[in-house]
Amino acid sequence: MAMSDPLGDMLTRIRNAQMRRKNKVSSPASKLREHVLDVLAAEGYIRGYSTVEYDGGKSELEIELKYFDGEPAIRSIERVSKPGRRVYSSVKNIPRVANGLGVSILSTPRGVMADHDAREHNVGGEVLCRIF
Repeated sequence: MAMSDPLGDMLTRIRNAQMRRKNKVSSPASKLREHVLDVLAAEGYIRGYSTVEYDGGKSELEIELKYFDGEPAIRSIERVSKPGRRVYSSVKNIPRVANGLGVSILSTPRGVMADHDAREHNVGGEVLCRIF
């Protein structure tokens, strides 16, 4: 059966792996997932990720999770815009997460970026997820 929300699946894998204190988690690769992981790495929520190629043209993303004093760097990670209910925001109404301590990730006409970058570039878009 086809997956209806691949990004939500990746965020859930990250959430579950951090609850079990895993160092790495894998997820099927896609461009959107890579762009979201780029933002997570740039903001310091994960150590990084790498792409692993398999036979038959399949590839997976190996995500290295980050911990500080035994606690996960990501306290909460949740999907905002879902396949059943898309959430869009103009640049004036981009939500702030935890009064600026967290990050919203948006898909804009200029690419996938964090909320502060979207405000800086004066673009709005689809609010993909919220991380704190």
